[in-house]
Amino acid sequence: MQILRKIMKTNNQLVIHLICPDQKGIISKLTTILYKAHANILSIEQHVDSNKFYIRVLADIKSLKVELENLKKEIHLLNDDLDGRFNLFNPEKKMNVAILGTVESEPIYQLLIKNQSNELNCNISLIISNHNKLNFIAKQFDIRYKKINNNENLLSTLEQYNIDLIVLARYMQIIPSEIINQYKNRIINIHHSFLPAFKGANPYKQAAKKGVKIIGATAHYATDELDEGPIIHQDVLRISHTDTEKQMKELGRDIERVVLYKAVKAHLEYKIITYNNKTIVFK
Repeated sequence: MQILRKIMKTNNQLVIHLICPDQKGIISKLTTILYKAHANILSIEQHVDSNKFYIRVLADIKSLKVELENLKKEIHLLNDDLDGRFNLFNPEKKMNVAILGTVESEPIYQLLIKNQSNELNCNISLIISNHNKLNFIAKQFDIRYKKINNNENLLSTLEQYNIDLIVLARYMQIIPSEIINQYKNRIINIHHSFLPAFKGANPYKQAAKKGVKIIGATAHYATDELDEGPIIHQDVLRISHTDTEKQMKELGRDIERVVLYKAVKAHLEYKIITYNNKTIVFK
């Protein structure tokens, strides 16, 4: 099975993601490799679903008694033995993030403020919009701002700034398939409904027509199928029959901000494993 790896420079910590058929001895074999290399395990989280085993390990590797490349080879051999798929990450390396928005400023503010207070481990490299209305936010936080119409030169701009993660903060444009494929599971979208309900445009209008008593927000990875990508985080809020569509939008903004922030944070901390359009999100 194809092995997915991320090349790391010198670092003090290592995150290991492993997916394989469920079987006896997986944790024992993996932890033995780390023990023999003198890696100190800081946390282990695992999950079993439909006979698939998922594990995330965070290890301190400051005191390794082997070369990091040799440790990788040992994990590689174990992966082959388990018929699995694994990734290795450096959690201390900050990702470069691009935020794409249209006119809504609230979800962007939340991310910028959280990043400014060091609650997000990333570099927010630029804000991209198809309008000029968000330029004032970029100036306020001293971040590059790019106005791009109809996604023209969007991919080249993302490549120019070595973007690792794209955040769609109420970006009302369809992302081209070329970008979705190149940034698979690296584009997070916030949708203002509790998916799979009320996909597409105007979800609050759809909800108001149905007379719902709960509204919500969903953060998910973007795919070619609109609002169908793997769900990362969701939350809901109870409402009343007296709440209008406008009031739903106002109430929903708070949920959207929090849901998007939590999804981005989980991605930046390598706490998400994606498999078959589903996510395992470790705490």
